[in-house]
Amino acid sequence: MSINTLAASIIDGLLIGFVYGIAAMGLTLIWGVMEVINLSHGALIALGMFGALLAVQSFGLYPYLAFILVAAFGLVLGIIVYSIAIHRILDAPDLTTLLSTFAVSMIIIGAGTAAFTTSPRNIEFSLGSVNVGSSIILGTKVVAAIIAIITTVLLYLFLYRTRTGKSIRAVANNRAAAELMGIPSTKILALSFGIGTLLAMGSGALIATLFPFTILSGSTYELKSFVIGVLGGLGNPAGSLVGGLILGFIEGLIPNFMDTSWTPVIEFALFVLILLVKPQGLFGSEE
Repeated sequence: MSINTLAASIIDGLLIGFVYGIAAMGLTLIWGVMEVINLSHGALIALGMFGALLAVQSFGLYPYLAFILVAAFGLVLGIIVYSIAIHRILDAPDLTTLLSTFAVSMIIIGAGTAAFTTSPRNIEFSLGSVNVGSSIILGTKVVAAIIAIITTVLLYLFLYRTRTGKSIRAVANNRAAAELMGIPSTKILALSFGIGTLLAMGSGALIATLFPFTILSGSTYELKSFVIGVLGGLGNPAGSLVGGLILGFIEGLIPNFMDTSWTPVIEFALFVLILLVKPQGLFGSEE
């Protein structure tokens, strides 16, 4: 194995890691603001994949315009899901919200299976490739990584530079105190769930430009999002990006030394190790 091949594999993994990062941001943002483990996260990622597919095939949209459309739809859908399935049980025992989001997941997967079956689909789209030594890196992965970085920057600016973003952080810190300061917590919580859904479906739209998928594909990325969330610190969106890069690095590195089937084993071994040694994550939960 040459150095060029190893470097290309790692670069390829890191590019995908950026996309993993924004998928995990959706999960960790919802946890950070309302302490809800969103088990519909994977189904929403898959819904984003099929949303992009329909936008491209039915409306002839360019895939990255489809990404914007899917993300916008995700924001609206997330607010609706929060209002129907989360709001009334937010202060109930943790298992209640867990089951509620799981039910949302089953509804999406069931409806998606009826509409699309479980046959693999893909978006036929190419942006050429970049040669790194004897290896090839697809242009779609480079563009997906760039979009993921832009999305992360926009999320950071929103959370730290806008009044609404500061309200989200205030509610995440102390909802009762935020309400005393006149912040409408119900609207802020609904918006937070909407943004989390936006990130999940947006990441699905990007993944759809890279790999074949089915309505069941979201479960794989949901598990990756949990690993990344624990790595970066649940409730810490910035940590999710770094966690995504770590996971992408592992996925790019491991196949060069052992069978690809070992990759998830190592990822989840790392997951357990972090839980045992530093359960708050490498970068801690954001306060």
